[in-house]
Amino acid sequence: SKATVSVLNCVCGGVMHAMMLLALAAAAQAARPNILFLMADQMRFDVMTQNAPAGYRGAGTPNLDRLAAEGVNFAKTYSSVPSCTPARAALLTGMKPWNHGQIGYASIAHKYKVEMVEILAGAGYTTHSVGKDHFGFNGSHPVRHGYETVDLFEGLSSTPDNYTEWFQAEDMGADPSVGWPTLDWNSWRGAAYALDEYLHPTGWTQREAVKLLDRLSAEQARAGAAAKPWFVKVSWHRPHSPYSPPQRLLDLVKDEDVPVKHISADGWDAKFGDNSPGNGCGPSNADAWCGKMPEDELRLAQRCYYAEVRFVDEAIGAVLKAVDTSNTFVLFTSDHGDSQGDHYHYRKTHPFEGGAHVPMVVRWPESMATLGGVSRGQHRIEVTELRDVAPTFFDVAGAGVVDGVDGASTLCVLDPSRPACAGQPWRKVLDSEHSACYNVTTSWNALTDGEMKYIWNAYFDSQYLFNVTADPYEQHDLARLPAHVAEVQHWRSALVAQFEEEGRGPKWVKDGDLVKRTHSTPLSPNYPHN
Repeated sequence: SKATVSVLNCVCGGVMHAMMLLALAAAAQAARPNILFLMADQMRFDVMTQNAPAGYRGAGTPNLDRLAAEGVNFAKTYSSVPSCTPARAALLTGMKPWNHGQIGYASIAHKYKVEMVEILAGAGYTTHSVGKDHFGFNGSHPVRHGYETVDLFEGLSSTPDNYTEWFQAEDMGADPSVGWPTLDWNSWRGAAYALDEYLHPTGWTQREAVKLLDRLSAEQARAGAAAKPWFVKVSWHRPHSPYSPPQRLLDLVKDEDVPVKHISADGWDAKFGDNSPGNGCGPSNADAWCGKMPEDELRLAQRCYYAEVRFVDEAIGAVLKAVDTSNTFVLFTSDHGDSQGDHYHYRKTHPFEGGAHVPMVVRWPESMATLGGVSRGQHRIEVTELRDVAPTFFDVAGAGVVDGVDGASTLCVLDPSRPACAGQPWRKVLDSEHSACYNVTTSWNALTDGEMKYIWNAYFDSQYLFNVTADPYEQHDLARLPAHVAEVQHWRSALVAQFEEEGRGPKWVKDGDLVKRTHSTPLSPNYPHN
């Protein structure tokens, strides 16, 4: 009958419509992969095999090496304000230092006008963080900045984070620092972990991340085509000090595996080797930022640092096994580097390569058809920075170009025709800076095009110029040479132009030249005081 035909047409039409919706949902899922953001703390660029100095093999990073072989190694990546919180502000906002407001070490604001996690959530992603956020707390509650779930180890003994609670339950109330009794949270020294390896925060972060990823994979399998993609950040506290690796890994790192500290050939860094009392330098200072250290203690610390890198790489390998890489976009980087004695410097906040130059590796999944023609295993030397991480994730998530963001998707280096690239060429010059932190004389600003790097010390009104391609460890200061006077002036004028464009005012530029600064200025007027 006609009624029967009508019903059949309705049923068939409904089935066809449902099938079409399922197909569209599946296509959308394929076009919007999961995103895994892997992050270390204080990992310098040259611990990876591809970036290691001549004659060395790096710290031993087979999992990062494999990730780079299957993706791209961005070998000229910098942290524009190379200390923990301002670097994480750049990751969170995609902004340059003056615009996100942290031009030195200070607390991350509780709210920014642009926040990566909120935008990804708005694009349909579930959002999760494991390990270190460094976003701060409201009382005993962590500031989440949009993450749906957080499982934290912040690396501060006073912080009521998840790892500390777990550790206390496992070890009868002990403070986690019993694992490194001769060290502290910013020590330049190193020693093997004093407890069972199971209690180490690096292993804990790995296990918590794998549990989360297993749960998310199961949820996606149950939901089928209706499943939401996820964004997961796994952020290890190490190799940030205390340098306290498991003994088994420390035993694998020999003295000959670790490059000797890099010292200048022309004496420009000699003043940083001064151990005079009162300047915070030398072995009598547990948290020294500069100075000459006993060689045996320094070599042990360097071996411990390399072993910590190995431990993080092991953990990365375990986490990668827990995900379907055919539909997961992976990006690895670090918030800043570690000077490790280069030019008599330690820890971070410094403009030199050891502390400011970081690794970055990107691997895109097979499901991203738009990158199907891009060759894997590339070693790119375009200048990239932490402000480019958030725009990269926006690009992958299909969130488009976000207003107020200064960085750009790293995928634009690989395929400039992508919609997120907006037809813009990649940057030619990168700005970086850090206000005085350990010592009032250490405020600086810098510019680099990936080949040349200009550094201006604001306290002394002194300047350095290095060719970081020909001289990757800055052993020859070209600013001292008459042949480079014009080039130094070119870079100084470029820094003046940047300050004027940003509207920094007469405390930064006067009569067309840079103004000395003899006090710390960790915040710009753009910092959101909320």
